[in-house]
Amino acid sequence: MHFQLTDDQRDLRRGIRELLAARFGREALRAAVDSPPAGLRYMWTVLAEAGFFSLRLAESDGGVGLGMAEAVLVHEEAGRVLLPGPLVVSQLAAGLVKGAAEGTAVVTAVDLARGPGQAGPLVAHADAADSVLVLYGDTVRVLPAASLDAEPLRSVDPLTPLHLVRRTPLPAGGPVAAGAGAARLRREAALLTAAQQVGSASGTLDMAVRYAREREQFGQPIGGFQAVKHLCAQMLVRAEPARTAVYAAAVTGTATDIAVAKLLADEAAVRNARDCLQVYGGMGFTWEADVHLHLKRAWVRAREWQTAQEAEELLAEAI
Repeated sequence: MHFQLTDDQRDLRRGIRELLAARFGREALRAAVDSPPAGLRYMWTVLAEAGFFSLRLAESDGGVGLGMAEAVLVHEEAGRVLLPGPLVVSQLAAGLVKGAAEGTAVVTAVDLARGPGQAGPLVAHADAADSVLVLYGDTVRVLPAASLDAEPLRSVDPLTPLHLVRRTPLPAGGPVAAGAGAARLRREAALLTAAQQVGSASGTLDMAVRYAREREQFGQPIGGFQAVKHLCAQMLVRAEPARTAVYAAAVTGTATDIAVAKLLADEAAVRNARDCLQVYGGMGFTWEADVHLHLKRAWVRAREWQTAQEAEELLAEAI
């Protein structure tokens, strides 16, 4: 498959990267770590003004009118800077949930993949959300987030608060989201999550290369040592095929291509963060460094929407 970004897509990627760098840099990230719920509404307002949430909504409905390829690009940039919040669900909810496209409603989701009435699913950012998409079978219903009977859990990622749903809401408890199928929403959510993983994998690669150029030992930058060169090269070899797979899946939209993309992106994000820690040495394990935040977020995303086991089983069935 021949796929290259158009000039408009490159401009979109450049624009969202500049916006995120200017408005949500490292200081903002650290402030979010110290108090995760604070600033989420401000962030949603800024992103909505940039068209983040309405990106795929038709122009006739007040949206930007772009497609999945463009959505993948903006989520890749969000993953690069570890932008917190239920970005994937809130964007997919545009046109389904009132206020989602305009950024006035924060939307999260709970997937009752085991079937209605069974307790135990996790929901992210439940405290900050206004609405929740409840997925069961191939149906999507919209409920107030306050209707969830959930208890907070300690999350490995300080920027992704989690709640355990003790009693799942009854499917009849809210309106069906018109035009939304749970199967399609799961696929698209998995792809956009994979795009964020690719962004994180690229981000940690950049961090490792930059640190290797700056950090000196024995009178020379550590990037001159063969072991460090190999680590950085391996990170590049993981990130680029994962990005290609995500871009291709954005074009084809098939379940198998999305499964391949999620597998490669999850591996790239997790392993690149680990290798970045090795390049940083002892400094990488300190709270002041951001490397550990990438690793923790990569672990969480790898369990979201489609796990490695689920993707492998889907591909095995296709074969």
